Amino acid sequence: MRKITHQENVLRQEEKSNIPRIPLTVVIHNVRSLYNVGSIFRTADGAGVEKVWICGYTGKPPNNQISKTALGAEESVPWGYREDVISLIKELKEAGYKIVLLEQMKESVLYQDFKPQSKVCLVLGNEIEGISEDLLSLCDIPIEIEMAGLKNSLNVAVAFGIVAYHIKGELKKN
Repeated sequence: MRKITHQENVLRQEEKSNIPRIPLTVVIHNVRSLYNVGSIFRTADGAGVEKVWICGYTGKPPNNQISKTALGAEESVPWGYREDVISLIKELKEAGYKIVLLEQMKESVLYQDFKPQSKVCLVLGNEIEGISEDLLSLCDIPIEIEMAGLKNSLNVAVAFGIVAYHIKGELKKN
């Protein structure tokens, strides 16, 4: 067994540039931590997310704190900024995206039970408050990660990673 060298990884990155992205768009709304934003970008790159939308007061590139954790992914993942998250979600819904909230609600289903059939817009909210109330009515399905410990949620970037790779796996089945 041997580790892949840095040079081999660089060559693999060049080969990957032609791989199509999965039909998953991510909306980051009112996330405070720039390190979380950078981590979401890095995971979005790894999962093959088609686009990241930054909304509200979430920080956006270029920013050193985002770059520190994104490690350049903010330059390789398509992204955009919209202050008004409501109009963006309505546009994505009209474009055929299933609007999925990563949020604990009475109606939430476990993320592993969510079986997407086509385009998905995954909405991530604030680290403390979660998804804003005004977005709930636009939701097609809320999903959550079951927690076994004393804390009621995971870090937003960690939760995104779990759910993004689940969605990627499910979409590849289709």
